[in-house]
Amino acid sequence: MTSKYVLILVWIGIAAVIFSQEGMQQPENICGKTEYRYRFLWAFLVFLPVIWMVGTRGNIGDTWVYKETFKSMPQAIGAIPHYISTVKKDKGFYLLSAVIKVLFGGNTVRYCFILALIQGFCIVKVYRKYSINYILSIFLFLISSDYISWMFNGIRQFTAVAIAFIGIKYLLDDDWIRFIIIILLAATMHQSALILIPFAIIAKGYAWNKKTIFFILLALVVVLFVGRFTNILNSALAETQYKNVVSDWKEFNDNGTSPLRVLVYAAPTAISYLGRKIIWEKDNKLINICVNMSIISTGLYIISMFTSGIFIGRLPIYFSLYNYILLPWEIENLFTQRSKKIIYIGLIACYIVFYYYQMHIIWQIF
Repeated sequence: MTSKYVLILVWIGIAAVIFSQEGMQQPENICGKTEYRYRFLWAFLVFLPVIWMVGTRGNIGDTWVYKETFKSMPQAIGAIPHYISTVKKDKGFYLLSAVIKVLFGGNTVRYCFILALIQGFCIVKVYRKYSINYILSIFLFLISSDYISWMFNGIRQFTAVAIAFIGIKYLLDDDWIRFIIIILLAATMHQSALILIPFAIIAKGYAWNKKTIFFILLALVVVLFVGRFTNILNSALAETQYKNVVSDWKEFNDNGTSPLRVLVYAAPTAISYLGRKIIWEKDNKLINICVNMSIISTGLYIISMFTSGIFIGRLPIYFSLYNYILLPWEIENLFTQRSKKIIYIGLIACYIVFYYYQMHIIWQIF
């Protein structure tokens, strides 16, 4: 029987044909320019099988932990305040979960499906509007194995990531008040979302600006002096909910993020550097932010490769999602018409190899 993890990719290929028909797109204003984008209904239908698959996934990763926690939550609305008072961190996520139980019952499959629906809504909302090739962006999100890493696992953090992702609108509009409100809301789901506030300042401005170059150099310095970095990090986190991070990754014998994964996620950054002059000439506000977010993602991944994949390696997801807006744009704008076909074929082939390696050899899912 063909694995559902393969069939979901086949579906994206079929969707690319089905949803290429006339009448499925509408004009929208993107950073002051009229662009054609899928209507939300069609874009959501493309992603719906992923949401269904995630909601009915079984106990992959840490899903069973979330299910057991959900089972222990009160089902009466009046009992929620006392329950939340016992929660020590990320109260927003547990409040959301408790409300889901009150409104929809204690079925754990339904619970996972609703969380996937919330996450999927945010992903679809952003990629539908800001990607020049929505289908390719969704394909990249899937074939990079991000949907397994995050929608099947790390659910609490990815709920924060997804909510924070819709803040891109306010970042583009320079509406810092609303952007920070979105990030603070996301931080109630997972406190790590706060990292976006200082890094958003770095991401603003033209692509490959001095702030991003400084960050990459800083990442390299951290790698060279990784011992001192872990000591500083341990002291900095001493009074936070992440105070045991350094000791935990050492105890778990965490050898850091796989170099292959770092290479895959760094590809859009490398392409943007090679095509930086064209990017500067076009001066697209959206792409400038996506390039800088990609640079930040790469810098964090480099650090995680020499420290911890479990802890530091979880931070780049706040930034790497922008890669799937950036990469389709790079292919369409940085390559000649003749070379695009070769690039597309090479891109798909390389990602398929990575997907097989990650899913079959590393995770042994199929």
